[in-house]
Amino acid sequence: MPADQPPPIGPMLDGWTPPPRPPRETLGGRHCRLEPLAADAHADDLHAANSADRDHRMWTYLSYGPFADIADYRAWVETMSRSSDPLCFAIIDPAANRAVGIAAYLRIDPPNGAIEIGHLAFSPALQRTTAATEALTLLIDRAFALGYRRCEWKCDALNAPSRAAAQRLGFVYEGIFRQAAVIKGRNRDTAWYSIIDADWPPLRAAFARWLAPENFDTAGRQRRSLADIRRG
Repeated sequence: MPADQPPPIGPMLDGWTPPPRPPRETLGGRHCRLEPLAADAHADDLHAANSADRDHRMWTYLSYGPFADIADYRAWVETMSRSSDPLCFAIIDPAANRAVGIAAYLRIDPPNGAIEIGHLAFSPALQRTTAATEALTLLIDRAFALGYRRCEWKCDALNAPSRAAAQRLGFVYEGIFRQAAVIKGRNRDTAWYSIIDADWPPLRAAFARWLAPENFDTAGRQRRSLADIRRG
């Protein structure tokens, strides 16, 4: 770069102001709803749903779990329910009116307009369901509606299902942070993904088309996959 030219800098964000922190309130969808995590309301249902995971695979890449018993799990839920970052939600199956999973906002950074979705503890009853996709869609949509510029997804680089889920949802792969953490005494390389505000409108439209009632038959099977709709 010639010495008489100024160095390049990013564009000014005219009119942008830091967003508020996400409110602790319920998010409603067609296939699920997200309620602020509360031990009295959710711990028993969650522990029962998680108990169906007899091999404890859902805890493999999380920094906590499995839990010895309901008392240990309830204590953990009580601690997490008091936290504002991470801000945890119980994912409710509306048909059974019971909690079947947890998701959270974390690394909430209003000054930079960045927020992460994580702490995904999905019981077998929630895994690979329409409700699971809708729950994540609700969280992403709320983040951008609040004014965040960037929504992040991070996972263990060896966690193939999480990486596939990020890409299915439209998160863009940004690279590997090597030796980023020590989880349960083991090294973790972390894969980073993001959706930015400019990405969201077409993704939101694709989710709306995929979640539409006419996209599912009477047995609840999708007629068109999310990937097919996004390609279209």
